[in-house]
Amino acid sequence: MHVHIGIDQKNINIIVEHLNRILADDAVLYIKTLNYHWNVEGPNFDPLHLFFRRQYEDLFEIVDEVAERIRTLGGKPCASMAEYLQLTRLQEDSVTDKKSEQEMLAQLLQDHETVICHLRKDIMLIQDDYKDIGTANLLTDNLLEKHEKIAWMLRASCERQRA
Repeated sequence: MHVHIGIDQKNINIIVEHLNRILADDAVLYIKTLNYHWNVEGPNFDPLHLFFRRQYEDLFEIVDEVAERIRTLGGKPCASMAEYLQLTRLQEDSVTDKKSEQEMLAQLLQDHETVICHLRKDIMLIQDDYKDIGTANLLTDNLLEKHEKIAWMLRASCERQRA
């Protein structure tokens, strides 16, 4: 069934493609953050374990909001690890790739900054080229701001770890 919300169906289909890529990035980042939450070791275990927990909870909200926006537009959100890995612009990480606390923080920071850069481009494209202010607002207010805040906290934690 077509959605009649003042956006051309062709544009809606393209927007859904962009949103599924964003969804894949955030789902992979969610899983990576869970991995680090479960597998962090070292003298800062307790604060980092809790720090990563807050992050994966924020990422779960982002994943859910993006999937719901896709459904709102009449699309189908990707929902399998195979689809996420095919669409993501990030690299997954496994338990066998043991990382130090500093490496975990640095990797998550790099991933959030990558997501932020892609979001900025996607927001402008979706708003200006495809005329979807609702999706652009969601991406700005709910995703971009959360990723920027998490990146700031990771950056501050990386500096604290080096001190």
